[in-house]
Amino acid sequence: MRELLIRTVSGAVLVAVIVASILYSPWTCAALGVLIVVVGTFEMSKLQNVESLPHFLAVLVLSLGSFAVAALVALEILPTRWLFLELLFLLMPLLLGLFSSTFDYKRIAAFAYSSMALLSMPMTLMLFMYQYQLFGELAGAKLILLVFALLWTNDTFAYLTGRLLGKHKLFVRVSPGKTVEGSLGGLLFTVGGVMLFSHFTPWLPMKEAIIMGVIAVFFGTLGDLCESMLKRQARVKDSGRLIPGHGGILDRFDSVLFAIPFVFVILLLL
Repeated sequence: MRELLIRTVSGAVLVAVIVASILYSPWTCAALGVLIVVVGTFEMSKLQNVESLPHFLAVLVLSLGSFAVAALVALEILPTRWLFLELLFLLMPLLLGLFSSTFDYKRIAAFAYSSMALLSMPMTLMLFMYQYQLFGELAGAKLILLVFALLWTNDTFAYLTGRLLGKHKLFVRVSPGKTVEGSLGGLLFTVGGVMLFSHFTPWLPMKEAIIMGVIAVFFGTLGDLCESMLKRQARVKDSGRLIPGHGGILDRFDSVLFAIPFVFVILLLL
């Protein structure tokens, strides 16, 4: 009972912080991004068994630098051409391996690219979702919160459906608790919910609503499985202990961070 209370309270606080940060302004969303990049990179270093402080600090600088440049472009502080600097960040892990005393490129590269791809890039794309010139009437805090809502809905109903009807394992090698029935239940409730939401919301066309729902659920589930893979390889239950009853940043944001790039690209193409 005490654990349930702690989990409920900390979950409510987390949701309130996320919603307030996104709604207040792009700047507070950027501050949330900095927190997620810093803490997430620390958790990633533990999952990938990177114990060297110099390596951790080097990758943290890369991830924060990558996020800062793109974030300042998204916030319209820097001109768009500065985004080309991101190409240089992609080459930096090679140099880290070259100048490392152990020349352990495989571990350093996996750590660096995971941090930039799973943390810096999605948080940057969230900031670009505020831009009207990219997403028109969809743009703004409402679009970001909709992605979060879709994934929270999927998590909730996948869990409930799995508990009630789950028989067939989805990916037992990585996540024994997930079932095919639970995943389908999460998908159906999420897509059905966003279709109903679209019916009463002028700024969200039905086609975009359905596509967003399917893409968010599919890639959000893959993101959750990817993080489960890292935890299983590291032989830990949670990525961290920052959020009482919920684990770490990666535990709570894995599906969102993985789904956002795909939602972003699909909406741009539409």
